[in-house]
Amino acid sequence: MAALIAVNPNVHFGKPCIAGTRIKVEDVMELIEEGIPFSEIIKDHYPDLTLDDLRACVRFARNLLAAEEIHVAAQSA
Repeated sequence: MAALIAVNPNVHFGKPCIAGTRIKVEDVMELIEEGIPFSEIIKDHYPDLTLDDLRACVRFARNLLAAEEIHVAAQSA
């Protein structure tokens, strides 16, 4: 199965996009954050996308967070 998320330095300055499109993962995640259902995102915003494309955006964001090392500064009492 081909990768559904692509990073190309010549497209949106290297921001992750859905492969074969110029649709940024960030833009899809903003719609999800607003509580818009996947079916509505496809119908009203990005009719060329599939459920697999939207799931790939969520998976990409989740994997990115899982790979990040979070450092929290100790708070003084």
